[in-house]
Amino acid sequence: MEQPHEITVDVSRAWDRPVVTVPVLACLSLVGGQFPSFSAQANIWTLGTGGALIWLGLGNRVQRRPAPRRLGRGAVWWLLPAALFGVLEGATFVMAVGDEFPTFSRLADPLLEDDLVRSAAWFAWLAAFWGLVRR
Repeated sequence: MEQPHEITVDVSRAWDRPVVTVPVLACLSLVGGQFPSFSAQANIWTLGTGGALIWLGLGNRVQRRPAPRRLGRGAVWWLLPAALFGVLEGATFVMAVGDEFPTFSRLADPLLEDDLVRSAAWFAWLAAFWGLVRR
């Protein structure tokens, strides 16, 4: 006689659904965007939200998505610009003797002076970090 097969369903928690997490991330980014760049308040807010996301990621409080088994061939072409950006950012940071060789971060400062743009950057950072937490 055959044994009945068990069916299991992963049910996500109510707070773990996009209808909840996206507005929460939006509120966190709106608050973070109100602080001046590189201020003590902004640094504390960054460490607090980043630390909370790390805590969620290291624990078993969030339902995990399956990791891809293998990266596709196109991943190398995405890694190339990221590596080039890292090399250029590092080289200009090391060679910076003033404003002669500004880093990309320094060049982005005029854009980040606007609260709305800074909040959008915060949201992108939090959303990317949340994607890493879910893996």
